[in-house]
Amino acid sequence: MVLLCVNLLRISRFCSVPALFTRNLQVCKQAGRPAKKPHSVSSQISCHRTTNFRASPPGPPLLPCSNARTACFQISPKTTSPPRSGPVLAKCGHTFHTSAPVRALPAPFIWLVLKPLQKLAAIILGRSLRKWWVALPDNRRELMRKWAWQRRWHLAAGAGVAMVIVALLLLTHLDESPLTGRTRLLVFSKENYMELAALTTEAYMEEFAELLLPVTDARHQVVERVVQHLAQRNKDIPEVSDVTWSVHVVQSPNVNAFVLPNGQVFMFTGMLDAVADVHQLTIILGHEMAHAILGHSAEQASLSHVMDLLSLILLTAIWAVCPRDSLALLGQWVQDKLSQLMFSRPYSRKLEAEADQVGLLLAAKACADVRAGPVFWQQMEIRDQLSGELTLPEWLSTHPSHRNRLTQLDRLIPQALELRESCVCPALPATDPRTVFSKSVHVLLKNAKDQGRGGQEGLRQPHLPHSPASLPARLSGALLAQTALPPSPNVVQESKGPVSLVASELAVTAPVPAPAEGEGAPYVAQS
Repeated sequence: MVLLCVNLLRISRFCSVPALFTRNLQVCKQAGRPAKKPHSVSSQISCHRTTNFRASPPGPPLLPCSNARTACFQISPKTTSPPRSGPVLAKCGHTFHTSAPVRALPAPFIWLVLKPLQKLAAIILGRSLRKWWVALPDNRRELMRKWAWQRRWHLAAGAGVAMVIVALLLLTHLDESPLTGRTRLLVFSKENYMELAALTTEAYMEEFAELLLPVTDARHQVVERVVQHLAQRNKDIPEVSDVTWSVHVVQSPNVNAFVLPNGQVFMFTGMLDAVADVHQLTIILGHEMAHAILGHSAEQASLSHVMDLLSLILLTAIWAVCPRDSLALLGQWVQDKLSQLMFSRPYSRKLEAEADQVGLLLAAKACADVRAGPVFWQQMEIRDQLSGELTLPEWLSTHPSHRNRLTQLDRLIPQALELRESCVCPALPATDPRTVFSKSVHVLLKNAKDQGRGGQEGLRQPHLPHSPASLPARLSGALLAQTALPPSPNVVQESKGPVSLVASELAVTAPVPAPAEGEGAPYVAQS
């Protein structure tokens, strides 16, 4: 009532109406019905109302409605005596200033910022405890030890209760992985990670601004068509159809590609140089899209977050127990490496293997020759051997070795071929590309061995199957040329445009004959 009286007094200072009318305040806020937009003059809001006066019942109620910036005050007559004819203009000016909406930072981004601060706080706490303990007299230390020993069961019970609470918190964040049904720990929600993915996309676009290929480039068109074809053929999966897939091709020799959770595909030209045909490219893109579909980035960040929080206890104990800072630093380094070798890297390899499996099935539904998957990893293995670079053992890497990846894909080929056949895809040639590649490599090595020293020189820089030097033009040109061919009658025509064009390219696969013993080089080039 006090606030209402104050408002009435303030209104009476600015609003003038005939004295025979009593003031009846009606606060107009848009309550589900459109209101006339007030006129704004020099940052002052004025509300103009034209009222046809007639008798109204005494004491109309107060009608609050919601308009964030404008309040209109209307005067209603109280008496039944005939008023003056003509409109009455009530002019009131009030401006409500509201602050602009503030966009909250996503939780994963906040965690990334606070991660080093948490470790610093644990180090300071542990070091402070050590100095406090050293500064205590001997008799106080003895009393503390006796106190802890007498209450050892209470302390153990408290630690047990804390572990139960932590376990319950972790159990409440268990989630089921799509497509695979695997139970996993997911601390960050998908919405939070989508916000972080948007920030990451902006950072990558700024970083690669000078290296992005134009959309008219043949290599960009190849990747775009393959991605859209994969999305079209797997649109029955909600995680695929709910995402808008965008392609960015980066001019860089790095053999790499990745897909962000929001569907932003980044392909490096070095990866295009490494693949031999559109089937291998489809399998690689299916692998990267599987990471986004399965939410592996949020899953890996959740595990890292939980491991960091639990390791803070161990880090505090290290700095509290070690007598010198140098030993504490060494203990911290050992603890960090052990957590990586025992948890982070094995879990990363597990996610990569899962993406290989799901990506192969996505490519099978897209009518790709899934037998080309193991061939790609054989090519990568030979590249690493011939480059002379030191390769880390698998237990030190975040990815499985090439040998293990091709072995796993070989084991999944029958399942992928069965899925491909159920999707009404055209028949594959009888010649298996895995057999062709193995025989080609065998002939190449035999010829190099027979050539003696000259062959050894040539072996250091051999012409691998599908020479990378001419691959970008060959691959993109071949695909764009094949798109003009009529699609196979066995392919279900679900879409038009680029998607169906890629389907026709995947449908037309010429059989490659197996090499003969004396014809090594020609078949190496064809394999």
